[in-house]
Amino acid sequence: MAAKFTPSCFPLISQFILLLLNIQITRAKVPAVIVFGDSSVDTGNNNGIQTILKSNFKPYGRDFQGGQATGRFCNGRVPSDFISEAFGCKPFVPAYLDPNYGINDFAVGVDFASAGTGYDNATAAVMSVIPLWQELEYYKEYQQKLRASTGDVKANEIISEALYLLSLGTNDFLENYYMPLSNRSRQYTIEEYQNFLIGIAENFITELYKLGARKISLGGLCPIGCLPLERSRNMFSGSGCNEDYNKIARDFNGKLSGLTDKLNQQLSGIRLVLSNPYDIFFEMMMKPSQFGFESAAVACCATGIFEMGYLCDASNPFTCKDANKYLFWDAFHPTERTNYIVADHLVKTVLAQFL
Repeated sequence: MAAKFTPSCFPLISQFILLLLNIQITRAKVPAVIVFGDSSVDTGNNNGIQTILKSNFKPYGRDFQGGQATGRFCNGRVPSDFISEAFGCKPFVPAYLDPNYGINDFAVGVDFASAGTGYDNATAAVMSVIPLWQELEYYKEYQQKLRASTGDVKANEIISEALYLLSLGTNDFLENYYMPLSNRSRQYTIEEYQNFLIGIAENFITELYKLGARKISLGGLCPIGCLPLERSRNMFSGSGCNEDYNKIARDFNGKLSGLTDKLNQQLSGIRLVLSNPYDIFFEMMMKPSQFGFESAAVACCATGIFEMGYLCDASNPFTCKDANKYLFWDAFHPTERTNYIVADHLVKTVLAQFL
């Protein structure tokens, strides 16, 4: 997709006034984008582990440069790729476990995310993927390699000025808590489980802070009850959105907002923001034609109702020809065009302070 961001630090009139006053503007530096999370931002780490949750095959990646199936759960790029490009870094963020990249590549952007993971270790165990604590261990290893490559002074600059993106939580609810025979639903009420996850998020961000991170974006949940997979599970109620799940997403986002306020007060020098995609996603889901989409209820791949991963087969005759017309690529993940719209919205609003 040829669409590009054209970010600007100030409106034109403000730039004109400042020029008249001969004030020099110093643009905030973001030398690297560092990513943690799940399939919403995984750029190929699951390729290197023993799990059935993979997407390194066609038709995944058919609209990525070179038509390459990288392990992104998308027809093209994911939001973190677009955010990286918007900040003047690379147009895609390489996966840490991808053997085709090394520390020189990772010095300007690195991705530790793993599809299927969550805040809860039990969520990662469902599909045998990388738990969040292991993502943090990989980051510590990355810091050691970075210092060995660039020296402490340069490494400290990259670490402290980098933009850190966190995007996870959906799997904790849809692939763990609400799954049949889930231990978590027997241990916790839904509010108790949300608080449990918030505690993990707090500890994770605090650890990142101790390791030198200062500019951190904490990702919220989209309307998870409107994912095509959840609509299909709701077929006996007309295949509409599961409003109970959407309320859980809104409630959890509220708790993430509270956590953001708390840590900004407690951790000196941190700049923690909540990147909440709920409203822009919901608007697209409710009024797809206003965004140029023809379908928001079913996905592009296969029947678009329940397929993802290996069920998203390159030879399936029902797969759409033009993914740009669809909000979702598979039954769980957005198309590249949707990812661009969401990333563009976040960059122009909550992330603009880091530009």
